[in-house]
Amino acid sequence: MILTVTPNPSLDRTYEVPSLDRGEVVRATGERVDPGGKGVNVSRAVAAAGRRTVAVLPLGGAPGALVADLLHAQGIEVAPVPVTGATRSNIALAEADGVLTKINAPGPELTPAEQENLLDTVRRHAAGADWIVCCGSLPRGLGPSWYAAVVARVHAAGLRIALDTSGPALLAALREHPDVVKPNAEELAEAVGRPLATVGDALKAAEDLRETGAGAVLASLGAAGQLLVDADGAWYGTAPVDAVRSNVGAGDASLAGFLVAGGRGPEALASAVAHGAAAVRLPGSVMPSPGDLDPAAVTVTADIPVDRPLDGAAG
Repeated sequence: MILTVTPNPSLDRTYEVPSLDRGEVVRATGERVDPGGKGVNVSRAVAAAGRRTVAVLPLGGAPGALVADLLHAQGIEVAPVPVTGATRSNIALAEADGVLTKINAPGPELTPAEQENLLDTVRRHAAGADWIVCCGSLPRGLGPSWYAAVVARVHAAGLRIALDTSGPALLAALREHPDVVKPNAEELAEAVGRPLATVGDALKAAEDLRETGAGAVLASLGAAGQLLVDADGAWYGTAPVDAVRSNVGAGDASLAGFLVAGGRGPEALASAVAHGAAAVRLPGSVMPSPGDLDPAAVTVTADIPVDRPLDGAAG
């Protein structure tokens, strides 16, 4: 079982549009409504892979109720933490050329009682989990050290934790040595405080995060592929993608693919790459099922192309 923790979930509306012209009426050619948040997406991808997952998340108001209903419909067990504020609603505009514009609401502010209830809910549902996965931004009310506290509690219980966040929250959590962190190229650059122009730059940054405290670094580099750096070495994975329909949740699908394949080594990296490549071919934040994957198209190597540019890096 994989337990996900999403402190700031959302209701995501994705509109597919030919192009985005400011000040004009833009007619959508497609529309989706999905439960959102990085941890929620991980749970959706895990469930699509046929594995059991439990999603811990604060939910409030009509948007929160709809998020729970949508997750239940996808076979995901929901461990809700009731909050007084309404769950945020986000909008994504996906243009035909693959450009994505996202408008993310701030979300509710959690009271001290709601914060404690969130931690207690994680504790109550963590027993027997193969992985605890903490993902996304922190809502108002939670300080940047909140993820660090979760990592410490998870390790005290003898469990493994993967973390996908950024900024001060990531830096604080590294001091507690999360087993896996999953930054994208921008988050990786922010964490080490310098720009990254090549895969080699990303490799050095991932090694720096390991020295700071991460057990393993799974880095999504968008069109430039993915990197895995752990105590056993470094590997680089790619898969061809002819056309990007939407990259919403592609990094989350990659993390799910990595964890369901064991969360370690080049085989898990190959699963991560296959899941990420499949996700970008799907509309909105749809998570790939096994039938969407093309494992034969994935290449994983220990020969890192250090001079390859990080063009179009995201995820």
